[in-house]
Amino acid sequence: MQITSRFTIAVHILCCIEIFEKDYIITSSFLAGSIGANPVIIRTVMGKLKDSGIIDISQGKSGISLARPLDKISFYDIYEALEPVGDEGLFHFHENPNIECPVGRNIHHAMDGKLKAIQSSMENEMRSVMVSDIVNDIKKQMEFEN
Repeated sequence: MQITSRFTIAVHILCCIEIFEKDYIITSSFLAGSIGANPVIIRTVMGKLKDSGIIDISQGKSGISLARPLDKISFYDIYEALEPVGDEGLFHFHENPNIECPVGRNIHHAMDGKLKAIQSSMENEMRSVMVSDIVNDIKKQMEFEN
């Protein structure tokens, strides 16, 4: 199980918008240069962020902008936009345990609640981290470098 790189690409996109929007027109090519990824991948991620109401995209002079403040965008919001888990949950359970075996017959019952609790814990932690936290850390590092 692994959250794809689209998640970190999305956070990178949002940080670039916040840090550079006053000085540059933010485009997928501009972002691809910072992220080091193909503009097609950047546009795919941006489309999901737009569909989720996290960014606005306009052609021409304004480019890409934030649809809401970064202190209102959590890691969970990005996770939901890019990696929707659905009703099945984060953990995909093997489908055909042998009901003739006492372990196979009882494994779901023994694990389901624990797996849901792990997923809930991870999601709650993601809700507590805002993209603004990341931008603030980047800005502090930029000041340190100067």
